[in-house]
Amino acid sequence: MTNSQLIVHIPDEPPHDLHHQPTVTVFASFINPKHANQIVRRLNQIAPLEGLRHVKRIRKKVLEEGGQIELSVVLCLAYEGDNQLDAVPPHLQEFISSYQLSPFITKVCKYEAISKEEWQEQCKFWPTSYHPRTYSIDGITGFSEEDSQSVLKFMQSAVELATSGGSVNVVNAAVIVDPSAKQIISTARDQVFAWNTCKDDSCCNKPDLLSSHPIANSLDPQKPLHLRSSCNHLKQSYTGVACLCPWQWAEQQSNSQSSYYCHPLRHAAIVAIESSAARDRRLFPNDEGSKEKYLELDHESPCSSSPSKRQKTVGATVEDDGKLNAQSQTSNQVEDNDKLNPHSQTESNLLSARPYLCTGYDIYLVWEPCTMCAMALVHQRIRRIFYAFPNPKTGALGSVYRLQGEKSLNHHYAVFRVLLPEEALHNRSAAETEETGI
Repeated sequence: MTNSQLIVHIPDEPPHDLHHQPTVTVFASFINPKHANQIVRRLNQIAPLEGLRHVKRIRKKVLEEGGQIELSVVLCLAYEGDNQLDAVPPHLQEFISSYQLSPFITKVCKYEAISKEEWQEQCKFWPTSYHPRTYSIDGITGFSEEDSQSVLKFMQSAVELATSGGSVNVVNAAVIVDPSAKQIISTARDQVFAWNTCKDDSCCNKPDLLSSHPIANSLDPQKPLHLRSSCNHLKQSYTGVACLCPWQWAEQQSNSQSSYYCHPLRHAAIVAIESSAARDRRLFPNDEGSKEKYLELDHESPCSSSPSKRQKTVGATVEDDGKLNAQSQTSNQVEDNDKLNPHSQTESNLLSARPYLCTGYDIYLVWEPCTMCAMALVHQRIRRIFYAFPNPKTGALGSVYRLQGEKSLNHHYAVFRVLLPEEALHNRSAAETEETGI
């Protein structure tokens, strides 16, 4: 298996068996071609196909004998057990009578096709529309060997961070990366629990939380990754992972005699976002105008209810990533220059542009994020999400939900899974335990 085959794209919708696609039952009728336009216009007014906008209202068929054209139209949905015309609304029954239609029961595909092959199979039931992606995100159509190596190394960084506390204290970890510069922007581990060493309550409001684990930007290409097999069902429960066990903090707090500081929202992705924002504030202390400008743009560009307009909006967002990535790369160069010449820091900050949230960035997570973390990454305009292990309980990007396919959102990212075996966690933890002698 090549490195590129270890990175799997998680589509916006769950894949369906091409030959067994989910269907719904509808009432349909043959119609006179002369009345087709009138019938379709009227039906769209009195019986719109809500939730089935991918289904074409008219089916055209050329008869073998004589080459005549036969048209049939979808009248309305027929719910389970609703196979009698008596259940059809009165105004629709009047419409059927006025055109002397003869309704019959048929099936149409329930979901929009996500591939050309799926669309071709759907049309065997009833014609549907197919709209391929009008925008491109790197990796959806495959990764080059160089990009694959980069992805695997950044994921290795996340695994090392997640297991840095030893095999007993494995948590989720997040690594935010600027892919244009291949530079780590911020890193974080779960911080739901932190020890409170104060003997009184004086520091309960401001606990000394665990700091983000530092990782060098230059990764050792010789360090082996254990990638021989992937794991869908983990052998251990990993109760310390916040996204896997979101209520573990409450049980731990009630059962423990020790003094814990518990913050149930400090999942790895949230802490990494916070760290990235702190970095921006440090690099661009005087750049508050751009923040107001981007807020105005957000309010001026609400999510469109039209699928076609929404696609254009998403395409424009991805198209602008190149500009924002260039700005981010400039800021990274500025940071390096500032280290060499601290006196030029103020001047260089004024000449560079502050990145907007995490636009154009990638994030690497050991475990699939929960809904809270996945939604936070939507708000941060993350471009791509990579995770290694599925989250069967609360996973929001493939296991339970697919937030990346929610059309009502005004930003969409691409999601990938990096196939790693569970042994990658234990081997790393065991090696660290031997080194420390604990």
